[in-house]
Amino acid sequence: MRYLIDTNILAFYLSDSSRLEDNVLSVLQDYENNIFVSSEVMKEVIQLIHNGKLDKKKNKKIDDIFDLVENEIGFSIKYINQQHLKTFEKLPVVANHNDPNDRLIIAQSIAEKIPLISSDRKFENYRKYKLDLIFNE
Repeated sequence: MRYLIDTNILAFYLSDSSRLEDNVLSVLQDYENNIFVSSEVMKEVIQLIHNGKLDKKKNKKIDDIFDLVENEIGFSIKYINQQHLKTFEKLPVVANHNDPNDRLIIAQSIAEKIPLISSDRKFENYRKYKLDLIFNE
């Protein structure tokens, strides 16, 4: 099965997998599954590393983050395309959630019809817009 993961899930996986529920960890580690990381998530992870909010211990340079994600972990990067942007444009801003990065990741998940794994409680508000969400408590 295909899954798209949010920034917080990738950050937990890279730095502290104990913050992932067993069911989420088993999805991520099941080689039968195709795990996708949005290019928007990659941008946010690079920003977290720049700001010192994510430890670089598994990668010596920020340039290595792509190699780490794609080759060492085995996830695939899914780049934002026109279809995702069109879905983003139509996706309303829900109450108390005006983060355009999150909304673009949500739009990508909706457009691709791929379940999104996240720990962000605000994502629940997008289920009514056809977001298939797997929530990590």
